[in-house]
Amino acid sequence: MADRFDVAVLGAGPGGEHAVNGLLARSMNVLLVERELIGGECSNWACIPTKTLLRPTELRGASGRAAGTRAAELDWPALDRYRDYMTSAGDDSARVRGYEERGVTVVKGDGRLAGPGRLEVGGETYEADRILISTGSEAVVPPIEGLAEAGYWTNREATALHEIPASAVIVGGGPVGIELAQFLRRFGSEVSLVQGADRLDPREDARVSELLTASLQADGITLRCGVHAQFVELDGGDRVVRLNDTSTVRGERLIVAVGRRPRGHDIGLETIGAQAGEHGEVPIDDHCRVTEGVWAAGDCTGTMLFTHMAKYQARIAMADMAGHPVTANYAAIPRVVFTDPEVASVGLTEAQAREAGYDVVATTLDLPTGGVARAYTYEQDPRGELGVVVDRRRRVMLGAWAVAPLASEWIHQAVLAVRAQVPLEVLTDTVAQFPSYSEAYLLALQQLEL
Repeated sequence: MADRFDVAVLGAGPGGEHAVNGLLARSMNVLLVERELIGGECSNWACIPTKTLLRPTELRGASGRAAGTRAAELDWPALDRYRDYMTSAGDDSARVRGYEERGVTVVKGDGRLAGPGRLEVGGETYEADRILISTGSEAVVPPIEGLAEAGYWTNREATALHEIPASAVIVGGGPVGIELAQFLRRFGSEVSLVQGADRLDPREDARVSELLTASLQADGITLRCGVHAQFVELDGGDRVVRLNDTSTVRGERLIVAVGRRPRGHDIGLETIGAQAGEHGEVPIDDHCRVTEGVWAAGDCTGTMLFTHMAKYQARIAMADMAGHPVTANYAAIPRVVFTDPEVASVGLTEAQAREAGYDVVATTLDLPTGGVARAYTYEQDPRGELGVVVDRRRRVMLGAWAVAPLASEWIHQAVLAVRAQVPLEVLTDTVAQFPSYSEAYLLALQQLEL
């Protein structure tokens, strides 16, 4: 007879782990199935290792710009060891034991849905009253001729490296490619970044791309936007990439960072009357339901491929499982690129807002010249810009972006304003700490011509 559980969680990434911890707090009997490592992509190959690797390069930049300091010295062997500590060097046995000691049944292997309330893993069948799918995503590998033969890294190999390459070519100008480019360059690599779109991180406001470009170029990174990699070949110890304008770039390592694909195929969706979308996404409704008794959360849904999104959707799914449905709201999900300076944004860009038909008014504030004293106390030759997008008719914020130190922290003032549709009258009557970067919101909003 098959083992039976209150809830079976398929995938132990951020969404799956968040759900397991919440379900345990509700005294539920939980099955956790994971084919690779507990913690998923975020803990082992993405968010945690990348932010660990980026912190020293951020500190080096900050220490070189602050008055009365010299640039911090980078120590790669020490960082290499600490990154392995943060990721447990690919050994999740302690995390498995931790869950088992709390009463979770952990099964390692490829799990598949096998009909309503049923999962199959390694030839064994498990039954559950409820199932949460959180199978995550995987790196997209573009069909570039010669790529497989020449050899390449995805984010997994790049964040687990033990030696800094002398040079690297990065294909992809989104957050992953941008972060890896700055990390490698500041540790001494000669870096070329190839981006098919005509600008970096094109999901954001064009001004954000301009500031990112200036920042990376100041670090000495070679940027090639508006061109595509067509062919790769080995030449000695280098990968030589031929571009569609007939030029070439070369590097000891070639890193592919063109995006990610939801893992919704080949997990048995058809056995519960569902079907993955065009890009592999698991279809969900506003309560993260797939079908009766089945929910999904995280990258596999294709909604927004962020760890914080996975945790949010896990909360939505758990509320629905408990009979207290909450409608998911994706209007104010923050987006951050952890470069130096940081890039943070939320909500709609000005172009998106206009396309959606809003009566838009927008403004940009240069932090140093706009009166943000914190910019000067934080560093010499201060930097930073803030953009806000407002619905003139309803007098609420639709979106915001910042390229500045610590932007990942103070973007959350805009996140709350967008999420709660806080009236401008409240935002402009709110007192910000002096000196802080958060003062920029008041100064920017005061510029608006409403």
